[in-house]
Amino acid sequence: MDKLVLFNNTTLNELLNIRQGESKFGEHIQILTSISNIYEQLVSLDVTHVIIGLPEDVGVYANYGKMGASKAWDATLKVLLNIQSNEYIKANKILILGHLDFTEELIKVSELDSSKKKSITKARKIVSSIDKHVTYIIQLIVSAGKKPIIIGGGHNNAYGNIKGASLALKKPINVINFDAHSDFRPEEGRHSGNGFSYAYAEGFLNSYFIFGLQRNYTSDKLFKSLKKFKLIKYNVFEDLTVAKELKFKEELERALNHVVDRPFGVEVDCDAIENIPSSAMTPSGFSVNKARSFVSYFGKYENACYLHICEAAPTKKTETQVGKLISYLIADFIEAYDS
Repeated sequence: MDKLVLFNNTTLNELLNIRQGESKFGEHIQILTSISNIYEQLVSLDVTHVIIGLPEDVGVYANYGKMGASKAWDATLKVLLNIQSNEYIKANKILILGHLDFTEELIKVSELDSSKKKSITKARKIVSSIDKHVTYIIQLIVSAGKKPIIIGGGHNNAYGNIKGASLALKKPINVINFDAHSDFRPEEGRHSGNGFSYAYAEGFLNSYFIFGLQRNYTSDKLFKSLKKFKLIKYNVFEDLTVAKELKFKEELERALNHVVDRPFGVEVDCDAIENIPSSAMTPSGFSVNKARSFVSYFGKYENACYLHICEAAPTKKTETQVGKLISYLIADFIEAYDS
C-alpha cells in the first residue's frame, strides 16, 4: 500500500465550496482516516462505490502519445466535490479512497528522451511496475464487494483493472470499451495501447466489446486480427454516426448481450468524445451526451463491476471542462445503479 495516498479532510476542506441552502456532494462522502487494514475498513463501510485516482501518463508516453492525463484526477476532484447532493445521488454511499502516487515514475519518464528507442523500452518497464499497484488496489476494492470508479491516467490501466477484478472474483471478466481505438496492439512491452491484449493473453479478459472503433485509427492488420477472435466484437463509429447504418440504442443492447453474462468492466476513453482535451483529441467523436447515455446504460447492471474513465488531459484553461465531464460520468454511473 506504499503508493496509496488517502483522500483527507484537509484536501476536502480546501476544495469544497459550501453555500448556504445547498448540500454539496463533498459534504456527504465517506473517507478513510487510517491507512491500515484497508480491506477490513472497506468491508465494514456501508458504501456501494469507491472512487480512486491514478494520476499518471507513463503508459501514454510509452505509446508515443501526448502526455497530460496525469492531471485529470485533480481536475475531477475540484468539480465532483461541489456538485449537488440530492435525492438522485446518494453521496453518503460513496467513498473517495484517494489516489496512487506515481510521482517517482513520472519524474523518471520526464528525464527520458522520447526520440530514443531505449527510452520507450524503459518507459514500458515502468508501466509494468505501475500495473502491479493498480492490480492490487482494484483487487482489494472488488474483493471487499464494492464497485471501483477509477479516474485515470492512461488507458494502460485497463490491464490492472481487469486483472485486479478477475483475481478478486476468481474468474476472467468481460469488458465493454467506449473507445476510438481497440487498445489490442501487440504485446511489445506495456503501454496505453495494449492493456486489453495483455489481459486477454493472460486469461483475465474473457469477452470484449469495443464500442465506436474509428476506421481512420485502426490498421487493416488489426481489423483482420480482431475478426479472428470469437470473444471479441465491435462496432464502427462511422457506421453509427456518419453513414448511420447502425442505431445507437440497438448497439448498446448488442454490446450488453456480449458482456452481461458475467461481471464486466466499463471502460471510457475520453479520446472517443468530441473535442475533449485528451491524449488523442478528436474533432469527430461521440457527443458528451452519448458518452453519458453509454455509462448510464451499463451502470444499472449488477454485473457492472467497475467504471474506468481515462485519457483526459486537461490544461489550466480546460481543467473545469474536463472536471465537469468526468463528474457527469461518475454521477451517471452511480445514479443508474441506485435507480
